[in-house]
Amino acid sequence: MTSTRDTVLLDVDGTLADSTYHHALAWARAFARFGLTPALWRAHRAIGMGGDKLVAVVTDDEVEARIGDDLRNAWEQEYSRILGEVVLLEGASELVLSLHERGLRVALASSGKKRFTDHIIELLDLPEGVLSTVTTSEDAEQSKPAPDILGVALRRAGGERAVLVGDTPYDVASAARMGAPCVVVRSGGFGVQELRDAGAVLIVDGPRDLITADWGELCRAEPPLGSDDPQEPLPH
Repeated sequence: MTSTRDTVLLDVDGTLADSTYHHALAWARAFARFGLTPALWRAHRAIGMGGDKLVAVVTDDEVEARIGDDLRNAWEQEYSRILGEVVLLEGASELVLSLHERGLRVALASSGKKRFTDHIIELLDLPEGVLSTVTTSEDAEQSKPAPDILGVALRRAGGERAVLVGDTPYDVASAARMGAPCVVVRSGGFGVQELRDAGAVLIVDGPRDLITADWGELCRAEPPLGSDDPQEPLPH
């Protein structure tokens, strides 16, 4: 019999914070600095994977090799300029509190920069001790859809098995690669069918919808077969 899961890992951007489109805009402005104008939808569809992978996916390997680091630095500068416009999604703080009150360990597992994640933590305004740990891009070698950041978060939280809450197919794939199911909110801008095809065990509109979810059932769920092999959500 499968043992229940004791930890909920929460993605941050697009899951707790309404920041997906801010990131896409910041990337578009970063590309424009170097005379590159990939369609904005391409940047949006890559939000959720780490910046170490995004440049090559949105453009190509040649651009990554030539100016990848410069583009990531430019993105960080552009996102910093609009960080103050980022707000929480409805129900974000209440969801975190409700999970903690259920006796679950709760950890933030973000692929974002630490200072950007710290901004969201400030907005969440949670009592001390609610979050078991917080991990960011600085804590793992590989970004999503690799499972590295999730494994670090689970270990630091002191948990044994986890459920991930995310907002993209990359979250579903990274969770499955560590044997975890993934609940997905639609606030990342991906369609219901593609999230279902990716292997999400539950799809809802936003964090508020998860406050009353059946977490007993979700903590007994398993990732569907094949969900660790993500379909390419960014056609060229």
